[in-house]
Amino acid sequence: MTPPRNDRTLLPLAAGHRDGGRSAATCIWKCGDACSQPVPNTTDNEYFGDVVAASRRSVLKAGGAAAALAGMTTIAGAALTDQAAAAAPGNKAPFGFTPIDPVTAGTDEFVVPEGFQWTPIIAWGDPVLAGAPAFDFDNQTAAAQAGQMGYNCDYVGVLRNGSANAAVLVVNNEYTNNELMFHGYTDAASLTDDQVGITLNAHGMTVVEMTRKNPNSKWTYTKAAPLNRRITAETPFEFVGPVRGHDLVKTSADPAGTTPLGTFGNCAGGSTPWGTVLSGEENFNFYFTQPEAPTEDRAGEAAARYGLAGGNQAQHNWDRLDTRFDLTQEPNEANRHGWIVEVDPFDPQGAPRKLTALGRFKHEGANVTVNSDGRVVVYMGDDERFDYMYKFVSAGTWSSSDAAHNHTLLEEGDLYVAKFNGNGSADGLHDGDGQWLPLVVDGRSEVPGFTVEEVLVYTRLAADAVSPTKMDRPEDVEVNPVNGRVYAALTNNSKRTPAQVDEANPRANNKHGQVLEITPRGGDHSSADFDWKLVLICGDPSDPETYFNGYDTSQVSPISCPDNVAFDGEGNLWIATDGNALGHCDGMYLMPLEGEHKGHLQQFLSVPAFSECCGPLIEWDDRVVFAAVQHPGEDDGASTTNIKSTFPYTGNTQPRPAVVMIWPEAKGPKGDKGPKGDKGPKGDKGPRGPVVETDRV
Repeated sequence: MTPPRNDRTLLPLAAGHRDGGRSAATCIWKCGDACSQPVPNTTDNEYFGDVVAASRRSVLKAGGAAAALAGMTTIAGAALTDQAAAAAPGNKAPFGFTPIDPVTAGTDEFVVPEGFQWTPIIAWGDPVLAGAPAFDFDNQTAAAQAGQMGYNCDYVGVLRNGSANAAVLVVNNEYTNNELMFHGYTDAASLTDDQVGITLNAHGMTVVEMTRKNPNSKWTYTKAAPLNRRITAETPFEFVGPVRGHDLVKTSADPAGTTPLGTFGNCAGGSTPWGTVLSGEENFNFYFTQPEAPTEDRAGEAAARYGLAGGNQAQHNWDRLDTRFDLTQEPNEANRHGWIVEVDPFDPQGAPRKLTALGRFKHEGANVTVNSDGRVVVYMGDDERFDYMYKFVSAGTWSSSDAAHNHTLLEEGDLYVAKFNGNGSADGLHDGDGQWLPLVVDGRSEVPGFTVEEVLVYTRLAADAVSPTKMDRPEDVEVNPVNGRVYAALTNNSKRTPAQVDEANPRANNKHGQVLEITPRGGDHSSADFDWKLVLICGDPSDPETYFNGYDTSQVSPISCPDNVAFDGEGNLWIATDGNALGHCDGMYLMPLEGEHKGHLQQFLSVPAFSECCGPLIEWDDRVVFAAVQHPGEDDGASTTNIKSTFPYTGNTQPRPAVVMIWPEAKGPKGDKGPKGDKGPKGDKGPRGPVVETDRV
């Protein structure tokens, strides 16, 4: 065991979050307070469409004011359709619900529409593996946590297990908050070695089997089921792809550079057509004790670009237990994190894999589609202010009969980064065309001065060199399975100045974010060219700069800070938010992309006090929605004695992140009766168990 390092500074407490409405506590524990740190991308890459964007904003402001004076409703200079203009507030959305009202920030309620109910499926500490004890907050151990559900849950995947009523649930466990997990916590040095081990084991991923009685009943996870699994910050992985065995990923513990340990900072993800799950390693940088200053070479340049220099001590003191978390001793260890990882939930003994062909950056997630030519295409976002969007195109093609071959498809292929061009304001829209700029093609580097391995390990530096478009925190990027277009959540960026706006990122001091639609040229996801449009510019609908795909802004729900996107069986867009800056709790929203309700954004649920809504997953046929409630009660000053939430309201006295399901209260699909839940506040349906108190704040 390595003794604690007390000669390095801990990350400072933030005065408040600069982007969106997160608490400073969430900033500290989730991302190392990234938004108060200097912007890592210091390149002078062009901001496209500066003049266009300025004129565009003038059109929006003038158009909004004129419409108000004239008593007319116009959106972005385009007239509403008759159907949209006739829509009344409270109209039911295609999913069959009346939207809820926004819930005031800090309110400790889980609110769903009238006619729906909810229940937790699994929460932090619930036993997963055989022999794991029931959760006991006051008697946690590292050994117990290794067999229990991990802490903050983000991505949610549900894969069928041979039956409509049997499935495997896969969940990311992104990060931990020592202030909410341990009594008497003051700083990392105050943790016992076993508590440090608890945090190591509370990160990673959780896999559990689930069953239900019928399509109208609730899902229940099965303890100690054969496929149940915990993947932690210490689980052995396998490198696959071009970087496997390269000098940049070799360490003293792994001189072959083939077997990295652990995954952490896992944010969003996706599933593959061959039944595996992808998970994005995002805010990995602040888990390491860092050198005071970067070296004067490419490795040092990359360290600065990835936030890996500055003398900060590892947030959780993990280097106390393992020197690999001290970059002054193991400088290559950081290169072994920041990847997309692949897990086969049906092979609990198989080593999870780190996919080096997809590049290394702060991955929000990765989502796969099969192109018309059989190649698989993966879309990804780098979740940092002024960073980029990426695309991977496999070298091989998908097979409907060769599962073993399909498992190799993400090991070799081409990597691209996106450039967006605005086309002016004449059409009254934020739209244009773009190109995927090559980084690696046919096994060769397309970036002068970079080898293939350097492009993939130092992907941010390689992308900087080809001048892509700096985006407003590109997070979840997914393909709509119905219309074939790609949708990206751009969460916010309060660091963007008026001189830096462009048509794809149209606002300075952007606290609310936007959603971008990409249409591959000719419907070909491997094409180098695409068209794009902003279908949602978030914020208070009374703000004339907001835009809801042409729908009447007086008829929509307010929304701020889109984070994750998903789609239902009709291709409607579902959005989960993180850091609502409008004074409301985060939540989940539905926005149709076609038909008479196109752009009619409506709020479906609201998550409890100081939590984030994650992992939206929609099972259209059964009208079931899955969501992950991350960091409930994570307010500034919250602790185990100053409790700000008791979610999931199952008798626990401390907040516990959890995965929940929401489904119709009275009727299932085709008119079948479903189980009833107890009523929560204001007539909304609470979990089967205690009634949610209406005076809880």
